[in-house]
Amino acid sequence: MQNIYLKFIEMQQAGQGLVLATVIRTIGSTPQKTGSSAIFENGRLLNGTIGGGVVEGRVQEAARYCSQSGVSRYLHLFLNSDISDKDEAICGGEIYILLDADPLIHMPVFREIIRSGEQRESGVLVTRIAQSTGDQVNIGRYWMTGNSRPSLPERFREKIEPEALRLITDGSRDGIVCMEPGLTGEESSSVYFLEPLFPLPRLIIAGAGHIGKALSHLAKLLDFEVTVIDDRADFANTVNLPDADHIIVRDVGEAMSEAEKSTDTFFVIVTRGHSDDAKALKPCIGSGAGYVGMIGSNGKIARMKTDFIEKNWATEEQWNRIHTPIGLDIKSKTVEEIAISIAAELILVKNSSRKI
Repeated sequence: MQNIYLKFIEMQQAGQGLVLATVIRTIGSTPQKTGSSAIFENGRLLNGTIGGGVVEGRVQEAARYCSQSGVSRYLHLFLNSDISDKDEAICGGEIYILLDADPLIHMPVFREIIRSGEQRESGVLVTRIAQSTGDQVNIGRYWMTGNSRPSLPERFREKIEPEALRLITDGSRDGIVCMEPGLTGEESSSVYFLEPLFPLPRLIIAGAGHIGKALSHLAKLLDFEVTVIDDRADFANTVNLPDADHIIVRDVGEAMSEAEKSTDTFFVIVTRGHSDDAKALKPCIGSGAGYVGMIGSNGKIARMKTDFIEKNWATEEQWNRIHTPIGLDIKSKTVEEIAISIAAELILVKNSSRKI
């Protein structure tokens, strides 16, 4: 789960002055979508973004105030200034931003999120925003999964829990919900921000050569959990693959056969030869993986297709679902350009929720 909350595990010794800013709600055109977050330290941006430009500048100033005062705020910004006003936003929309002046107090919740991620368990981070005075708020955070519930009043669970479980079941990374349930007995109105968090999509690269190495670097930047498989220890090592989360030195066919295959698993086959490509591809056919792509010339791909269908390793329909030649057509020529074309296709498929 590569998300902004995990950064606090690295920053918990950073001292005072950390502020977490999160876009809670948007109306119309805005520079960032709901859920976008940034971490500030005494007004200085450390990580993430709220959209850059004028909006981020205004949030940065508000974050500096929160650092100094220790008071959390809930901002409502209008972005409909005239185009002639160079110091204001002209997107035309509205944006609500939560500024948490004491995010480290929620470290136990962030650690729960980490534990769930290690177990590849999805969940929903529920943030309660209770109005105090003006735009000042009190903040509570709770982590909920399909198997665990935070210790909360029954009236809270009756309103929030069904929606949180729906978000987990739907599996949409964009399925953020902002609720104002008006719970009986609350002294002031509260907003509940439900943010689903899922384990990172897994990318398994068969082949640790030049393309596999370049792709592992790009995929790590794109928040994939990266595994690279190769039977050559001279290539499959941390020196050659510094960005890979897991490196497997083993026969490619055997390792690919044992790899877990699910809708959030993406396979890229870029081995050193036709034989290894076939061994890597065979266990992926009809596996339900989110993506299977294989590099190769048109001639090689045509020969492999005939071979796979004649040997009943794949049907015509199953073969046609393989991304081969791999990558988006951006007229790539260099290793780096080929890796970018593959990474772009991974993003497209990931965001389209397609199965193989």
